[in-house]
Amino acid sequence: MAASTWPADVDLQLSASEREFRERLCRWLDAVERPPGLRDFGATPTEDDIPPARAWQRLLHDAGWAALPWPAPHGPGATPAEQAIFAEETARRGLPRQLSFVTMELAGPIVLRHGRRQQIESMVEPMKRGDAIWCQLFSEPSAGSDLAALRTSARPYGDSWVVNGQKIWTSGAHYADFGLLLARTEPESERHRGISCFALPMDRDGIEIRPIRQLDGERKFNEVYLTDVRVGPDDLIGARGDGWKVGLSVLGSERRMLGSIAIGLDAALWALRRDVEEEGRSNPEFRDRWVALQTRVRLLRWTWFRYLSESEGGVDPRTSVLKLVSSELQQSVAQLARDGLGPSWAVAPQWESWRHQFLASHGATIAGGTSEIQRNILGERVLGLPR
Repeated sequence: MAASTWPADVDLQLSASEREFRERLCRWLDAVERPPGLRDFGATPTEDDIPPARAWQRLLHDAGWAALPWPAPHGPGATPAEQAIFAEETARRGLPRQLSFVTMELAGPIVLRHGRRQQIESMVEPMKRGDAIWCQLFSEPSAGSDLAALRTSARPYGDSWVVNGQKIWTSGAHYADFGLLLARTEPESERHRGISCFALPMDRDGIEIRPIRQLDGERKFNEVYLTDVRVGPDDLIGARGDGWKVGLSVLGSERRMLGSIAIGLDAALWALRRDVEEEGRSNPEFRDRWVALQTRVRLLRWTWFRYLSESEGGVDPRTSVLKLVSSELQQSVAQLARDGLGPSWAVAPQWESWRHQFLASHGATIAGGTSEIQRNILGERVLGLPR
């Protein structure tokens, strides 16, 4: 059997304008000169990825492809189908969709939705051009999936606050320019109340960042220590005490966009099938597992398309399906690569990317809310089951 490749056709029922969008995008992607060293790094670049990724973001910006979902005048306000086309065509070519997922998919929409005019005018354009990278200062050692239990405090100091606390698993903090910070401004309030959101410049005095070396050898996550860090009213996003509402809208965007992982998984499955066939290791067991996973990936893909079409920008607990399924599929695809390629998977230089995916996939069911948390959300808030 000939080595398999990812099918060229996108099985979407496209309108005439969407077909034109796809053709125009493909012409640009095939003609543009890629910055040296650019690769598809997923949601978060490593420090080495930053220079080519910044250059790529500027190319996207100048050609009108940056911030596709953002509404006019800040973005083109692309349709859900156009967003899906862009995700598929960049993945097909091994290109990142943007410089930073947190910057473009989380921080940008939050500033546009909750920020004041001055914040929008000063912060949004640098995000689009790749001049400002943001990180997400939410999770804490004792408040990861239970975000309402956060302990980082913002103590009043005149018309400002002094922040003390610790954040962990902060993607990209070691090179970020700003952080979306959640801190408790009213310590007497319980859990969801009394939390505020700040746009924190990461060069403020009192911020210490310690990169965490991951199992796969990369350093994308960090511990962040905040000691007597000053934040003022100009740093506040939304109203004081509205941080939980702001945070929920961030998490809703994060989980909704995690469905786009299906695009990369589809490409990975076709690449794996090609590699296994070229090694002469394809057998009925591998093909059965491959078909089962490819079916699940396609179902995830269509579920993501549906949520994109139905989304009105609010919090939808059903998006936990995207988070739950996508993270578990990442592990399943990586395990199939391990089993399908055989013993050489562990040592052969040509399988380095598969080994990396296998090691990286172990954290997928923890990051962004554990699978157990997602099942609780679906059971209680979607199915109406008792706690």
